[in-house]
This record gives sequence, structure tokens and C-alpha cells, in this order.
Amino acid sequence: MDDQTRLELEAAAFRRLRDHLQTRTDVQNIDLMNLAGFCRNCLSRWYQEAAAERGVEMSKDDAREKVYGMPYDEWRAAHQREATPEQSAAFDAAPKAH
Repeated sequence: MDDQTRLELEAAAFRRLRDHLQTRTDVQNIDLMNLAGFCRNCLSRWYQEAAAERGVEMSKDDAREKVYGMPYDEWRAAHQREATPEQSAAFDAAPKAH
């Protein structure tokens, strides 16, 4: 496989993951962190870091909007629930993505 095809496939897989997470608003970020070690905020940070590595200026809010599909505060107001004590305990005990 040539590099361009690999890049296009990786980009398509990322877009599909992003789109899937945008439709699965029932899945909370804390659940993603507890189960997979990353969440939507991690994806948006990685997106922003990738932009910076290529000399593209992107704010944290802009990167989050790319991942969430709407402004972060709007998503939080519409979809984020308070973490349960069990979720919080699992989060505190879980290794974190970097």
C-alpha cells in the first residue's frame, strides 16, 4: 500500500470514529476514559496537536467543535450527565492517555 492510500484510509477511519461518537451522545466521556483510556476531549487535543505540528493554528474550542460536531458547551448542556460515584472512582483508578 502506498503512503497516500494509507493516509486516506487512516483519515477515513478517523472520520468514521468521529461521526460515530457524534451520534452516540449517550456514551459519556467518562465511560470512554474508563473503558478505552481516551475520550472526545483527547481526540480533539490530538487533532489540535496534529494541526500545530503542521503549522496550522487551531484553538482548543475549534478542535473540540470538529470532534463534537457542535460547540463544546452546547454538547455538554445537551448530553453530559453528572458522573456517578462509581464512574468517578473508576476514572481515578484508570491509566490516562497522553
